[in-house]
Amino acid sequence: MSDTYSTGDGFKVRDLGQAEQGRMKIDWAESRMPVMMNLREEHTKKQSLKGMKITGCLHVTKETAVLIETLAAAGAEISWSGCNPLSTQDDVAAALAAAGTSIYAWHGMNTEEFYWCIDKTLEMKPTLTLDDGADLIFSVHNRHPELADTIIGGTEETTTGVHRLRAMAADGALRYPVIAVNDAETKWDFDNVFGTGQSSLDGILRATSVLLAGKNFVVAGYGHCGSGCALRADGMGASVIATEVKPTAALKATLNGHRVMKMDDAAKVGDVFITATGMKDIIVGRHFETMKDGAIVCNTGHYDCEINLEDLEGLAQSKRTIRDNCEEYLMADGRRIYVLAQGRLVNLAAAEGHPSEVMDMSFANQFLSMVRLASEGGDLKPDVHDIPEAQDQDIAGIKLATLDAGLDELTPEQVAYDSDYSAGT
Repeated sequence: MSDTYSTGDGFKVRDLGQAEQGRMKIDWAESRMPVMMNLREEHTKKQSLKGMKITGCLHVTKETAVLIETLAAAGAEISWSGCNPLSTQDDVAAALAAAGTSIYAWHGMNTEEFYWCIDKTLEMKPTLTLDDGADLIFSVHNRHPELADTIIGGTEETTTGVHRLRAMAADGALRYPVIAVNDAETKWDFDNVFGTGQSSLDGILRATSVLLAGKNFVVAGYGHCGSGCALRADGMGASVIATEVKPTAALKATLNGHRVMKMDDAAKVGDVFITATGMKDIIVGRHFETMKDGAIVCNTGHYDCEINLEDLEGLAQSKRTIRDNCEEYLMADGRRIYVLAQGRLVNLAAAEGHPSEVMDMSFANQFLSMVRLASEGGDLKPDVHDIPEAQDQDIAGIKLATLDAGLDELTPEQVAYDSDYSAGT
């Protein structure tokens, strides 16, 4: 990949010449995100975010561009970076930069460049932060603590990020309130399940072009993301095996018709492996040693630590890139193991991320949380806060209306009955 970039006042992207292509992608996403477009129309008139400076660190995709431009339309000043080295879509980043967004993001950046981009976005001295994985929030607290004094609040998009921020808050180390967007029902029951499931399988198929029907498909972690992958793999004819540490999650997998076993056993029979746990060292050296010839391994968790590639490097005799986002590791006994997207998010590095239709609800939650923080953030304590139930239901209601779905309403008598504790059988 070229090491040349397009740079200017407030941006650094791969190639500004890709802006037209990126703009067409954004236009397509807008046509599939009616909730966001509804909010853009409403809050452009209200200018609900006027005076706010929002620093964002989130995957630069066409859907994220719709969020960014909606925040800006509502009056906010924006500075943005990508939250994963391989997830930025360079044409979308170019389109945003060409339209005047301050953005520092390109596909294939290294770790030093990743944090340089975050630091550049923080130069605006934000009043709000918007995060996916909490690297931005951690950067504020660890490297730029002086900025925390003027930050009203932030949001967090992912399971892993929310988990770490709750631990941070429990230790008394979190310095401003953060809204857990990930924990909204209209996020985790749709984005995490249906979005991750479809986009992860899309990434696997783009990187390998293999037939999934008839294969043993091993899903590590049967949470919302893992269960979504299992659902889609099962629908394509694969035989799903789940690995878990949580008894209730393992039981759900079993009652959904999947086999549940330890990774040590699954490693011997799996054809395709996908990790979705948020934990490190899910697949390690001893698992690679027993895998079949031709096994495919990938990750859909936020960080790239779930698959221990150092262990695999130590076992392999050689490595080559055999397809885009597909590296072949040749073992001493002649077996070949294929790792997709360098162990990073297969759905974003090898595909385009979640479909626009599900991100419509997740990013509606992000947008409305920014609006809430702009008006109420000063009254919230430094903790991780949930999205109000009413917001969840409002977003779901708007989405249902765009799908021409009918919704019943309780009568006054039913409402009264619902809270009548004197009613018997």
